[in-house]
Amino acid sequence: MRVLLHTCCAPCLIYPLDVLKSEGNEVTGYYFNPNIHPALEYEKRLKIVEEYCKELEFQLVTEVYEPLIYLVRIAGHEGKPERCEHCFQLRLERTASSAKDWGFQAFSTTLLVSPHQEHELIRKVGEEISDRLEISFLYQDWRPGYRKAANKSRELGMYRQKYCGCVFSERERAEKAGK
Repeated sequence: MRVLLHTCCAPCLIYPLDVLKSEGNEVTGYYFNPNIHPALEYEKRLKIVEEYCKELEFQLVTEVYEPLIYLVRIAGHEGKPERCEHCFQLRLERTASSAKDWGFQAFSTTLLVSPHQEHELIRKVGEEISDRLEISFLYQDWRPGYRKAANKSRELGMYRQKYCGCVFSERERAEKAGK
């Protein structure tokens, strides 16, 4: 099956890509993350994803960085989990729409590997978009491979971010750390 895989970062790409390829899928990465803040963080994450994909000779499609569309989308919904739902919708809608336009049979997301994300919310959003856009959402719970991927990312010297990406999660992380 041809799968367009929304890719949030390189460490989270490791395990889902291995699994999807081992199952015989033809996978293309899709980097669309307007939620990431600041721009330097976005560039840092993108650079690592591009380097990893180049090393693997893995095709990656990168969209233009448009943080304003994220901010407009979540305006009035800045609290958790509401902002996360709007963020997932934004990124997965674009992924699914692109997948459909480009002739893929399915779409998925590397967000499903992280135990720090709202997993069931991601699944719900993906399935709703799948129904609405009439393209399969390939759901798999990749959280069991999170530690393995985290260890591999450390071995490879990958940059590992300390927050999900948005300005709100960055602030929450700093508050939690007492900064």
